[in-house]
Formats: sequence, C-alpha cells, structure tokens
Amino acid sequence: MVGVPLVSHVLPSLAVIRELVARGHRVTYANDPAVADRIRSAGAEPVACASVLPFADNDWPDDPIAAASLFLDDAVQSLPRLHAAYDDDPADLYLYDIGAYAARALAESQGRPLVQLSPTFVAWDGYEETVAALLRKLPGADAYRERFARWLAGCGATTTDVDAFCGPPARTLALIPRAMQPHADRVDTGAVTFVGPCFDTRTETEGWSRPEAADHVLLVSLGSAYTRRPDFYRQCLAAFGDLPGWHVVLQIGTYTDPRELGRVPANVEVHSWVPQRAVLEQADAFVTHAGMGGCGEGLLAGVPMIAVPQGAEQFMNADRLVELGVARRVDTADATAETLRTALRDLVTDPERIARSRRLQAAARAEGGTRRAARLIEDMLAAAGGPAA
Repeated sequence: MVGVPLVSHVLPSLAVIRELVARGHRVTYANDPAVADRIRSAGAEPVACASVLPFADNDWPDDPIAAASLFLDDAVQSLPRLHAAYDDDPADLYLYDIGAYAARALAESQGRPLVQLSPTFVAWDGYEETVAALLRKLPGADAYRERFARWLAGCGATTTDVDAFCGPPARTLALIPRAMQPHADRVDTGAVTFVGPCFDTRTETEGWSRPEAADHVLLVSLGSAYTRRPDFYRQCLAAFGDLPGWHVVLQIGTYTDPRELGRVPANVEVHSWVPQRAVLEQADAFVTHAGMGGCGEGLLAGVPMIAVPQGAEQFMNADRLVELGVARRVDTADATAETLRTALRDLVTDPERIARSRRLQAAARAEGGTRRAARLIEDMLAAAGGPAA
C-alpha cells in the first residue's frame, strides 16, 4: 500500500489492510512516519516515505491548482524513495491512495498490477467534459499540466498522458456507499466496485458506551482537518446543551483549546478525538462536516445528519445527503443555536426520513465492506499470479 498522510485518506483503508494481514498476506505500507503507528496497528510493515504535504498544520491553499501542485510535488520527491524501498523487493500487487501518484508510476515502471483504493467519489462518464474541463481553465492549470507531463516523461511510467494518468485507473475499489457517488449510473462498474465503508470487523463498535440515563445521543464532529471552529462549537453548546433527554458527544479536534468553549453543560462530553464509528452505532443524530468518511459512517449507522460543510468536496457531499432525504444542510455562517436546534428537531421527528435512512443503511451494509474488499484484492492478486495466503 502506498498512501498520503492525511487522516481522512489513511483511516478508510486500514481495516482492509488489517483483514489482509489476518488472512496471511505480507503487507507493507509506504507513508510518512507520522502515521507509522496507525500502520503498525493494522499489522502492516511501515515503509518510511516522508511527505511534503501540509498535513501537520493543515495549511492548505484555497486555490485548487495550488493544492493539486502540492500532490505533484509530493509525488516527485517520494518516487525515488519508493524505488529504493521496492525495486529489490517489488510487491505482487500495489494498492494505492488516490493522492499517491508516485505509486502508479512505480508500479508501471516495474510492470506490476495495481489497484486504487478511493476514499471518496470516483470519476464518471462525462467527468472529463465537465468538472475536469473547468479545472483546466483555471489560472495556473497549463503550467501545472506541463510540469506534470515533464515528470511523467522521465519517471518511468508507461502512461505518459496527464489526463490518462490522473483519470480513472483500470481497477478501483471505492470505499464509499454507492449512494454517495455523483452520477453513479454513469460509473464504469467494470473498473470500479463500490464496497462501502470499511471497518475493523472485530472492534468496530468498541470504545464508547452510551450513558444509561441518555434518552437520545447526538454526535458533533467536524472530522480531522477543519476543526479550528470554536465559534461553531459554542453555537452547538448553546443549541444542544441542557436539551432535555439529549446527551451530546462533542469532538473538537486538535486545533481548538477546550478553554475556548466557555461553560460546558452537564449533558455534553468534550473530546479531541472519539471512536466515531462506535459512537454513531449508539447515536440518534449526527452533526457532521460531510467529509466522505463521516457521510458513509452516518449512512451505515442509519442516523439523521446535520451537514455543516467546511471545504473541498464536502459541499457536494452535503447536498447529496439532502438529496437522499437524510440530512439538513446548514452552512457555517448560518449555524446559529436556533438553526441547529430546529434542524435537529425536524430530522428526528420526520417518519419519512427514518424510512429512507433504514433503506440506505441496508443498502450500504449489503455492499460488503471490509471482507468483500479483501476478497476482491485476493482475486486480483491471484489473477496477477501472486502467492496465495
């Protein structure tokens, strides 16, 4: 496995890695040393490959071309490290994250098969003519593409066209519910398989217990990156604090000091990090930033969601949840205590929403998750002539 050290990209694949190790496969995982402990916890062997992405301080540029350039920078500097690690000990099959361009270049230069593990939605028929075409018109896009093409011409990859290299690979496992995929009916199912969110099948609901006195439980979490939001958390405390019958789990991340919250009502527990899957399995509602991981977990748990998107594809995800009929979108600027409280009340008292949530929950669980992903990877490994477990 070759990845990038963004938590939202690392976590979705760890359960699959753990399952492969449990089935007897040797799995190495090239990534930044900052996530080595997470990799070891899954039973894989960390391969140190330092990243230049701004994952530590989360200081990402707003300009999408500038952000894309950071991933290209990371690929350029990491490819020699990957060659040093794998040229004398090549993998029978390479798994790679969507942001790890160097992995594809490495596999192609070695003539080895590879499979993309996508933690977010994938391209569909028409994506190139719509979304990608708009991105190519942005300032700086031509220079970025020229630099990418020069790198491809000299890095050993056999796919040297930028659009083809960055486009849909021959084989992808999408670690998301199909319901969250835009234009799902136009996705090439011969190349892409939706396996749904993947979790550790042995410990997925451990780590948190619902208080016996709680009639209802609400989880509030903005994920791992966009958590420097003390004003928003204070609005949540005003909206849900002391709300009769409700127990609130508030995750504030590592960028907010708990002292910035002011008075914390007795029915609220505050943490920098929580076992989100465990909480959601026992929750009745979810305030989320609409990152793809959170959306998948919310659908799998069958809980109503208040989507408060913060950046990147989260706005699209929030709108998709609304289209599915299981969420209300509340933008940060509109997230007053009254608005949040009203959204919660409307969601939990809507019988049609409850029925839709149950249908989507059943569909997400039927996609197979961790075990199906591992089986498919084993099938690809066997087809490639790799050793059996």
